[in-house]
Amino acid sequence: MDSVCNIQLMIFLLCAVTIGVQGRSPRIFTGQDQKDGTVQVDTVTTETLQGGLTTVFLPIIYIIVVVVALPLNAMAIWVFLFRTKKKHPAAIYMANLALSDLLFVVWIPLKIAYHLNGNDWIFGEALCKVLVGFFYANMYCSILFITCLSVQRYWAIAHPLSHQRKNNKIAMGVSIAIWVFIWLCTTPLYLYNQTATISGLNITTCHDVGIIDNIKYPFFYFIFMAVFVFLVPSLVIIVAYVRLLRTLGDSMMEESAGKNRRRAILLIVTVLLTFLLCFTPSNIMLLVHYSSIKAGGKDNIGYAFYITTLCLASLNSCLDPLIYYYVSEDFRDNVKNTLLCRSNRTVERMRVSFSSMKYSKKSNAYTSSSGNTESSTC
Repeated sequence: MDSVCNIQLMIFLLCAVTIGVQGRSPRIFTGQDQKDGTVQVDTVTTETLQGGLTTVFLPIIYIIVVVVALPLNAMAIWVFLFRTKKKHPAAIYMANLALSDLLFVVWIPLKIAYHLNGNDWIFGEALCKVLVGFFYANMYCSILFITCLSVQRYWAIAHPLSHQRKNNKIAMGVSIAIWVFIWLCTTPLYLYNQTATISGLNITTCHDVGIIDNIKYPFFYFIFMAVFVFLVPSLVIIVAYVRLLRTLGDSMMEESAGKNRRRAILLIVTVLLTFLLCFTPSNIMLLVHYSSIKAGGKDNIGYAFYITTLCLASLNSCLDPLIYYYVSEDFRDNVKNTLLCRSNRTVERMRVSFSSMKYSKKSNAYTSSSGNTESSTC
């Protein structure tokens, strides 16, 4: 009970800090509040909200994300739930990663409609909060689950004889802990308004322009997330892959080492691309954006780049299926069989038939070799 009370107290304090119970006057991220309840933004923000970057380029990116990520992650969850017989830690982490991507992608059509409508949000404050919450939850969930996959990949190669059932329980516990942690961390995003009506433009933005009681709270919030949910996991991933390559290098005499090394390199390249394209620019620009506002800057010079990096962060939902592909050979086989409409029973019969043919060929070769030896001896 004490632990539950402590958690509730932490959540209450977090809520109080986020909504600014001190009663200070409202402050606008990119402009100034007006008496009629609208927001006056600077010239750079106005041009960005009216330009082709947000009304043409961003919706194109989001459409690509939906078209690619929705079927790939839906199929991945299907494979992990119904086609993968032997559950292992990597499959558990990948299933959670695919679920995180899918929960975010299903909300993207609202984002597409928003940008195509001239950055005018017509779906209400509640849905805007949901969209923002799932966006950041997906980004930070992806970082943490990719970190778990990277560590597990190293552990599986460095310690191949580790106990499977025990590792599955650890993976389940870690996955639950990540979901709870992300839920607690994204709760502050629901505690203040994410929509703002822009004076002169006749539009209502969703998260692009925000109003909050005190700018230092989101500033310190994103510093916390950037350090503990981005930087620290990034360092863990680097260490895991360095040790992975070193382990594979020490086992180059083994027959399968070359194949494992190639897959490991492809996995590392995919993860590196995901971080360089999706996570690093967005986390850096979040800090730059809120630092500029906290410093009292009137003209948000990097606003367009800030909006673009947040959009590019959603591409991780398209790149994550490549990680599944390079991590698990079982996943590759199950995807192939699913696309060919082969049931598990059919695949099992094919394996038995293939094994029988292989055994029969070996037996015939042995018999033939024995017969030739006997004839030559006679």
